[in-house]
Amino acid sequence: MSRKISIAIILVAVVGLLGFGAWTVLLKPSDQPPEGFARGNGRIEADLVDISPRLAGRVAQIKVREGDLVRSGDVLVVINTVELRAQLARSDAAVASAEATVEVAAAGVAEARARLAQAQSEQARAETLSVRDVLSRQSLDIRRTETQLAEANLAAAEATKVAHERAVEAEAAARAEIAARIEDSTLYSSGPGRVLYRLAQPGEIIGSGGKVLTLVNLEEVYMEFFLPATEAPHLRIGDEARIVADIMPDVAIPAVVSFVSPQAQFTPKQVETLTERKSLMFRIRVRIPPELVSERLDQVKTGVRGVAWVRLARADGSLPDWPDGLTPPLVDVSSANPPPEVEP
Repeated sequence: MSRKISIAIILVAVVGLLGFGAWTVLLKPSDQPPEGFARGNGRIEADLVDISPRLAGRVAQIKVREGDLVRSGDVLVVINTVELRAQLARSDAAVASAEATVEVAAAGVAEARARLAQAQSEQARAETLSVRDVLSRQSLDIRRTETQLAEANLAAAEATKVAHERAVEAEAAARAEIAARIEDSTLYSSGPGRVLYRLAQPGEIIGSGGKVLTLVNLEEVYMEFFLPATEAPHLRIGDEARIVADIMPDVAIPAVVSFVSPQAQFTPKQVETLTERKSLMFRIRVRIPPELVSERLDQVKTGVRGVAWVRLARADGSLPDWPDGLTPPLVDVSSANPPPEVEP
C-alpha cells in the first residue's frame, strides 16, 4: 500500500512538471518585446534645483512649504534688506550731491567761457591799436597773456566738469549695485516645480550660496534606462518613445529620446538580470515634453517606476509602427526636439 502511494505521488509530480513546462513553452506569453522595439526599466526623474541667496543675510520670509507646486515667477524666499535699503538711501544722497557738483562745475565752465570771450575781445582791440602805434607793445603782450590764461581756465573748468560727471556715474553705479543686491534678496522660481525640501526657517542667517529650498524642476522630467550595444546604435536624438508607469499600466506617456551615451558602460547594480549584467550597456534618456508636463503638473510624480519603450530603426532607416497599447500617445511629440545633452 505504501509503495502504491509513493508511485502515485511520483506520477502526480511528473504530470505537474510536464504541465508547467507545457504552459511555459506554449501558453505563457513571451517576455521579449516585439521585433523592432526595445525597452528598459527605470523611474521617472527630474532635475533638482537649489534655491540659494547670492549674498549672506537673514531670512525674512519663506513663501512656500514642502510639497507646494510653484510656477515661473512665484516668490519663494525673501531675505531681510533693512541694511541694504539704508545703504541705498545713502547712495541716493551721494548721487544727488554729485549731480549738484556737476551743476556748479557747469556754471564755472560758463564763467570761464565768458572771461575768455572778454579777453579775446580786448586782445583784438589791442592788436588794432598796436598797429596804429596807439598802444604800447607791453600792453599788447599783457592782453595776449590774459587771453591765454582765460583759455587755460576754460580748459580747467571743462575738465573739472567732466571729473564731476564721472563721479556721478560712479555714485550711480554704486547705487545700481545696492539696488541689484536688494533685488537679489527676493528669490523667484525660474520655472514650474515642486518644493522637495525646506532647509531653512525665517529668522535664520544664511551664508552666500546657502541652501534655503530644493525644488524638483518639472521642466526636465525624464526616465533613464539602459540598452545593450546591439540596440542602442539604432536610436537617434529626437526619436519618439513611450513610458508606461507601473501606477498607470494602461497609459502610454509620450516621450522623446534626448540623450544616448556616446560610450558603453557596465550595467549598474539596479539591473538584476544576469544576461544584462554580462554585457556592456548604453545609457539612454527619454524626456517627457514640457508642454505635456505643464498641462498635468498636479499629476506629475517623480520616483515612479516604469518601463521606457523605444523603436529601433531598420536598415533602410524606417521605423516600425507602435503596437497596440502604446498608441495613440497622449499628445503629438513629433515636433518636440530637445537640445542634445552632453555626457558628464
